[in-house]
Amino acid sequence: MAKEKNTVQKGSISIDAQNIMPVIKRWLYSDKDIFIREIVSNGVDAITKLRMLGLGAGEDLKVTVTIDKKKGEIRVSDNGIGMTAQEVDQFINQVAFSSAEEFLKNYTGEDPAGIIGHFGLGFYSAFMASDRVTIDSLSYQEGAQAVRWVSEDGINFEMMPGERTQRGTTITMHLLEEEKEFLETHRAREVLEKYCGYMSVPVILEDLEDIKQRRADAEKRRKEREKEEKKKKKEQEKAAKEAGEEADTSEEATAPHEEPEPGPIQINDTQPLWLKAPKDCTEEEYKETYRKLFRTWEEPLFWIHLNVDYPFNLKGILYFPRIKKDFSGQDGEIKLFNRQVFVADNIKEVIPEFLMVLKGVIDCPDLPLNVSRSFLQNDGYVRKISTHIVKKVADRLNGLFNTERETYQRYWDDIHPFIKYGCVSDRKFYDAVKDSLVLKTTRGDYLTLAEYKARNSGKTEKKVYYTTDAARQAASVAPFEAKDIDVAVLDTLIDVNFMSFLEYSGGQDVQFVRVDADIKGLQEDSEEGKELDQEKMQALVREALAQPEMEVKLESLSDKDLPGILTEDEQLRRYKDMSRIYGQSQAFPERYTLVLNRGNKSVQAIAGMEAGEKQSLLIQQIFDLARLSSRPLEGEELKAFMDRSNKLIGLLAE
Repeated sequence: MAKEKNTVQKGSISIDAQNIMPVIKRWLYSDKDIFIREIVSNGVDAITKLRMLGLGAGEDLKVTVTIDKKKGEIRVSDNGIGMTAQEVDQFINQVAFSSAEEFLKNYTGEDPAGIIGHFGLGFYSAFMASDRVTIDSLSYQEGAQAVRWVSEDGINFEMMPGERTQRGTTITMHLLEEEKEFLETHRAREVLEKYCGYMSVPVILEDLEDIKQRRADAEKRRKEREKEEKKKKKEQEKAAKEAGEEADTSEEATAPHEEPEPGPIQINDTQPLWLKAPKDCTEEEYKETYRKLFRTWEEPLFWIHLNVDYPFNLKGILYFPRIKKDFSGQDGEIKLFNRQVFVADNIKEVIPEFLMVLKGVIDCPDLPLNVSRSFLQNDGYVRKISTHIVKKVADRLNGLFNTERETYQRYWDDIHPFIKYGCVSDRKFYDAVKDSLVLKTTRGDYLTLAEYKARNSGKTEKKVYYTTDAARQAASVAPFEAKDIDVAVLDTLIDVNFMSFLEYSGGQDVQFVRVDADIKGLQEDSEEGKELDQEKMQALVREALAQPEMEVKLESLSDKDLPGILTEDEQLRRYKDMSRIYGQSQAFPERYTLVLNRGNKSVQAIAGMEAGEKQSLLIQQIFDLARLSSRPLEGEELKAFMDRSNKLIGLLAE
C-alpha cells in the first residue's frame, strides 16, 4: 500500500520469513556468490520490462555494479522500470509466502535450491552476504515519488520516501565482514563473468578505488610522456639549429600520446553466438566463442548449433573437443543458461551423461533459474530436451559420415570413445548412428561393419579380428595381414563393453576375436608334418614348461616360419580385462593353448630330438616367443628368457 509523503513505514515482512531465511542461508552457504547473479538479474528484468512497454529507446540502458571498498558496499543500479512505494510493499514486503510456507511443511533439507526462484525469493539472497540491504527506486510512472527501503535481516524493515531523481532501482548491499572478498575487483569480476557474462543487457563493473588508482597511474604516465616529449623536442631543436634547419613543430610531431580514459568496463556479451541463426555465424566466431567460454587456446574439432523454437525453446552450441582414449582427466563442460543467465554446469538431467565429455552451452528459457535435481528428473519437458539433444548429435555425426566421410574419418580417432560410450549408454543413440560406426584397421583404413564383412568375405566368417595394442601384438597381427585379413584396432577401455554390446544387443550378427585368441583364419590345408604325434608333443611341452595343464595343438599354419602361437580364450580374457577396469581383485586361471606349427622345420626337428636339455630349452624358447607376440616378459620371466637365449647361442656356436 502506498504511504503519504514524508512518512516512515516500519514493519516485519512476514512471521514466516523467520522460517524461510535459514533455508536461503543454508542453500547459499555452498553457493553464496549467487546473490550477485540474483540482484543483477533483477536489474536486467527491470530494463526488459521497460523495453516491453516501448520505453527507453535510444537510452543507454544498463546495469551497473559498483564496488565501493571505502564504504564496504556493492551497489547494483539499473535504469529500468523502477518501483513505486506500493510496488515495493507488494513485491518485497508481501512476498507470496503462503506457497513457500506450504513448501516448508514438506521440506526435508535435501535440496534447498528448489525454494529459491520458485517463490520470488531471489532478492533475499542478498542477506546471505550483507548485514544491511537498501533499495532506492523511482518508478517510470509520471508523478511517481522515489522510495527507500532498508532492512538489516530480511525480516524487519523501514520504508520511507527516497531521494532518487532518475528512473530505476539501486540495491545497496553492505557486506558482512566475512564476505569482503566480493569487494575485490578480481573476485567480483570472476562472479559476474561466470553468471552474467551473456546477459541481454549491458552489465558494467566499476570499482571506485580501482578506477581512482588507474586514473592516477594514467596521469602519472601522461606527465612522464610530456616530460619525454619536451626533452625530445629540445633535442630536435638543438640538432636543427646546429644543422641550420628549422625544427619540425607540426601538431602531428608534437601531439602527446593519448590513452583511453580509465573507467567502468562492460562484463558481458549481450548477443551471444548461440542466439543467432547458424547461417549468420562464421567458423571463426564459433572458435572464438569456444575459446572465450572455456578459457583455452585449443580449437574444437567441430560443433552442433542447436536452434529450436518448437515444441520447446532451446538454443545452444555443443563442441566436440579432442577426446582422450580412456576419458581419464577428460574435462567436459556444458553450461546451462536461462535466458542468457548462467544456471549451472553439467546438469546430467538435461544433458545425458555420455555427452558430458563435450563442451558447450545450452540455453533453456523455459526452465526456472534455480532448479532442483528432483524437479528435473521428473519433468517431461526436460526429458524431451534431452532426447532432442541426443538426436541432434546423432544427426550431425551421420551428416558428416554421409557427406564428408574423409573429414569424419579424420575426427574418428579423437571422438570414437565418446561415440562408443554413447552407443552402450543410450540405445536410441546407437540405433541412430549404427550405420556410421567405423572400425579403424592396422593398415589405416576406416570400415563400417558391413564394409569389413564384405572385404573379408570367405576369410573370417562372421568374425572381426582385432588388436588391443597394434605395436605390442604386431607378431600376432602379421599373419592375418599376410592373408589379407583386416585387423581392427580396439584399444580403449570402452571397447571391451562396446564389442560385447554389438555381439549381444546391437543386432550386428558378429563375433569379435583378438588376434591371439583364434587361429582359424591362419590355417591351411597341408599334409606337411601330419606324422607328428600331438599327444607326444603335448607331453614334451608340459614337462619342459612344468605346466601339466597346458593344452597343446598341432596345426598347419600358412606362415611356415612361425613355430608357434599362444592363444587365450576370448571370453575369459575379456572377463579379466573387465575385472581390471572395475578394480576387482578376482583371480582368473591362466588358460593358454600353445598351437605348434607342424609345417615349421624347427617344430619338426624338436619332435625328432632325443629328450634332453636342448629339446627343453627350445620348447621353452618357442613358448616365450609366442608370449612375446601378445605381451612383454617381465621380472623372472624376462631373466629366464635372456639366460636361455644366451645358452642357446652358445649351443649353436658349438
